[in-house]
Amino acid sequence: MSLPAGARPVAPAPADLAERLAINSVGSFDWDLDQGRFDLDRTGLDVFDFRPGEFDGRPESLVLRIAPEESARIGAALRRALESGEPGYGGYFQVTRRDGAKQLTHTQGTILRDRRGNAYRVVGIVRDASRELVDLPPLSWPGDDTTGRRTLASVLRSTTEAVSSALTVEDVKAVLTGAGGLERFGADGLALGLVESGSLKFVAAGGPSVETIEGVAPSSLLESLPLAESVLTQQPRYSSDYPDLEERFPLLVSYLRGIGMASVAFLPLIAQARSIGGLALFYREHKTFGQEDRELAGALAGILAQSLQRAILFDQEREFATALQASMLPRHLPRFESADIAVRYHAARSGREVGGDWYDVVALPRNRVGLVIGDVQGHDTHAAAIMGQLRIALRAYAAEGHPPATVLARASRFLAELDTDRFATCAYAQLDLESGTVWAARAGHLGPLVRHTDGRTGWPHVRGGVPLGVATTFEQLGFPETRVDLVPGESFVFCTDGLVEERGLDITIGMESLAETVGHGPPGAEELADHIAESLWTRWGSEDDVALLVLRRAPDNGSACVPRIHQYVHQADPEGLVEARVALRQALDDWGLSTLADDVEAAAGELLVNVLLHTDGGAVLTLEVVPASAGRVRLSVQDRSSVPLRRRSPGEAATSGRGLMMIDAMAARWGVEPRGDGKAVWCEFGSATGETDRAGEAARAGKAAEAAEPDEAGEEAAGPA
Repeated sequence: MSLPAGARPVAPAPADLAERLAINSVGSFDWDLDQGRFDLDRTGLDVFDFRPGEFDGRPESLVLRIAPEESARIGAALRRALESGEPGYGGYFQVTRRDGAKQLTHTQGTILRDRRGNAYRVVGIVRDASRELVDLPPLSWPGDDTTGRRTLASVLRSTTEAVSSALTVEDVKAVLTGAGGLERFGADGLALGLVESGSLKFVAAGGPSVETIEGVAPSSLLESLPLAESVLTQQPRYSSDYPDLEERFPLLVSYLRGIGMASVAFLPLIAQARSIGGLALFYREHKTFGQEDRELAGALAGILAQSLQRAILFDQEREFATALQASMLPRHLPRFESADIAVRYHAARSGREVGGDWYDVVALPRNRVGLVIGDVQGHDTHAAAIMGQLRIALRAYAAEGHPPATVLARASRFLAELDTDRFATCAYAQLDLESGTVWAARAGHLGPLVRHTDGRTGWPHVRGGVPLGVATTFEQLGFPETRVDLVPGESFVFCTDGLVEERGLDITIGMESLAETVGHGPPGAEELADHIAESLWTRWGSEDDVALLVLRRAPDNGSACVPRIHQYVHQADPEGLVEARVALRQALDDWGLSTLADDVEAAAGELLVNVLLHTDGGAVLTLEVVPASAGRVRLSVQDRSSVPLRRRSPGEAATSGRGLMMIDAMAARWGVEPRGDGKAVWCEFGSATGETDRAGEAARAGKAAEAAEPDEAGEEAAGPA
């Protein structure tokens, strides 16, 4: 950036440059691009020659002090940096003071961007650079000198960059006490205190032997402490060898000497003419605190005060937003003996912005439960208000017992009647806790993720409709329902898109990451929810709200005497048959019944293939030890079809149709039972309990299989055989 006409910088010796820079005033600014607010600290106001209360916080008001051509030049530099994605900008310009004098001024700003690359804030410094001008031939402007001596500009730049990304007070504390914190101030120890309700509370400390200060109880600002005195008077205090502190603060001086500190600086942290805290810097060597040291310490304190003021405001707004959001979510969830449910909510790091994400769990008649996940468009109080109303309405429709499609259609009409331009995505599922049958529908939202008992995961293909509100506007109120079977021990996961979306990446990458995290997580609902939060929220959820709902059907492992396993085989999963056979053989080995493995595997293969080929869904496989039997097991394969079995009469050359004949030959007994809207084919293997039992059961099984005559072609009509 060129200097004004006639103004030429000179490159003095490094020490001379540092001295000249140190004499000049250095202020800091914070420019909120979204709100259009431009905050200057006290020194920054002096640089622009504004009296207290005279500057209204609008960037346009700075034009009163800057010539139009100067303003256009600086504005062009800023626009180039914003559009090109550069991290900052800087330049010289002239300020016209109220007495008409021209003052060369230098500014340097750091541009803060969100995860989408959009600039939302600029923080930086402004300083009186008039002492840097001499009437000599133009030379290049130096940065950090090569002798190792730090210039004021380099220190302020590094400090501004360090605190620019600090959003919370904890972030600011990490900058002070983390790597490079003490080196930035050139100190051997530091202590940070914040004003809270008339007291000075030490919140951070750094350096050997100084960390103990952080645990000191808050002290009243009226108490006789040098840092509190600086905070009250808004005047810094510097002390070498403590001659001026010995009489008034003998215990403090004794403590400082005890930890090997020879000098100390007490700096008030002032933002918008108000003391928000104080910073104490400790030095092991005797320090004279010359003009350069004092100017540097004051400038760093100003930058730190601006950052802390932003962080305190951010924490307050975040606390408000989180409390508002929590008040609109269900406080208590219903409990069920046959299922565990866990929910989590993560608020975005966006201050007062309130998201529209929500979850809900509704207890329904006939041992059913309704699961809701949704997200209202926008991140503001209006979105939160819409969310609260929509959640209550959807809960009411669900409690009336309507199926998922009807619940979503009515919720869409309700949202459209609110006279708002917001839409909402939502998914709703009804689970029968007795059978494990889930009917799910979605309105522009992610479907559920299912974790199977062996740790495998899958995204069932749940057909969807358009978002709520939009569906009513365009008269597309069709929300097709999809059935999903959840066996005991399996988990059902609902989440909002903030958990799986990342700027610049396809959403499938986030979905795969979630599936992998769920697959490697613990089985319990609470433990799995914690595992997801710890693994993914720091990666995916920092810029958006996240709602998470996890339900796990209670495992049904039988007992030590009567063990049992369940496994779901999805119709579209070719590996499911292999994994089912492996699970069966492993269970029989564990139960000491490995001699039955070949027959059980063969029968399971026949029954599962028939279900997958001749019905519209998957199969639930169950293997259990028959109570009070001498080593007998029962295999059961449940499907969704109510079509009865049809025994085939295959010819000699037929390659199929012998499934029931094989089972009749291998099993001790078998049969068919109705299960909900489907059926279950079961068969038992192992030693018979008696010829009478064997004959009776075989007769009953034969009658069940002959419930319908085969067709003329001798082929199966619709059910497995």
